[in-house]
Amino acid sequence: MIGPWAVTLLTALMLSACGGDMGISDTKVVFTSGLGKTDVFRIEDEICTQSEMMVYLMTARNQYEAVYGAEIWQVDLQGEKLADSVKETVLAQAAQIKSMYLLAKEREIPVTQQEEQLINSAAAEYYSTLTEADKEVLGADLKMFRQLYREYVMADKVYESIIEGVNPEISDDEARRVTVQHIWLKNYMEDGNGGTILLSDTKQRELYEQAEDLRQQIVDGGLDFAQAASKYGVGEKVTYALGKGESDRAIEKAVFELETGEVSRVIETDTGYHIFKCLNTLDREETDLNKVRIMEQRKNQAFSAVYDDFIKHLDRKLNMKLWESISLTGYEQSETVAFFDIYNKYFKDNE
Repeated sequence: MIGPWAVTLLTALMLSACGGDMGISDTKVVFTSGLGKTDVFRIEDEICTQSEMMVYLMTARNQYEAVYGAEIWQVDLQGEKLADSVKETVLAQAAQIKSMYLLAKEREIPVTQQEEQLINSAAAEYYSTLTEADKEVLGADLKMFRQLYREYVMADKVYESIIEGVNPEISDDEARRVTVQHIWLKNYMEDGNGGTILLSDTKQRELYEQAEDLRQQIVDGGLDFAQAASKYGVGEKVTYALGKGESDRAIEKAVFELETGEVSRVIETDTGYHIFKCLNTLDREETDLNKVRIMEQRKNQAFSAVYDDFIKHLDRKLNMKLWESISLTGYEQSETVAFFDIYNKYFKDNE
């Protein structure tokens, strides 16, 4: 895959079809005219041309259609067409790439001779995959592809330079996830409009007494925990892994003090009454996975602290007229999908 700061555009789009983490509002692009006819946006002195944008747009479009078919663009997202949402997310991703390229230049991060050779090879290979129809749609040439790959290389390198000091040590205790079973008796009803209505004090007392009775039956051995959860509780899952910082503090405190096989007291939260049974005080597989997640969070936080401050001071302009004229659909003759795969081949797969 490409750099951890930005997974492939396809993945980013599929995970956040309603807008990426790096939305235009977040990057504070000024919507204005005054750019060249083929300039989609400018960030400081870096221009993103229509041809560059079409590489990203067509790659995303064709990858989507390869998975879901051309009819995917008819999907409606609460009044917004998926095509429009994907288009805006691609714009946001392109703005992030340009911004990181600028940050790399400010930090004087070099591109080595070996990297330049790989850039040239990647660009040549990508160009060789294009049909004549692709070339016409993209309006692109080999020089532009070299620059696009160079920007990605420098974006990766600036990310790595920022996170290199992140502490990689994560203890079992910090990442610990326990396996539990859960009974939840909720203290509210849905009102049909997405809101909730709390039960009366009397009903809540009755619910608490029911929870205490269930717990006692379980502790005495007359009632199976999982069966009780399925019969009396709410929620789709009875058994799951729970980590620190993932639930109400009262629940977390109680659960992480349990021994294997132990049943918690009845825990009251804003959403009702809860009973937990600990099946495993340290889920090894889940804990190791959580260490990876924590490390990624640390890296993202370290990067964001630098990057967010940097982009606050950048001047940005968007050619709204041109951008609104560009469509994600209507290019059936374009088949290009390999842009990021080729980047990965030359710069990521052998790391």
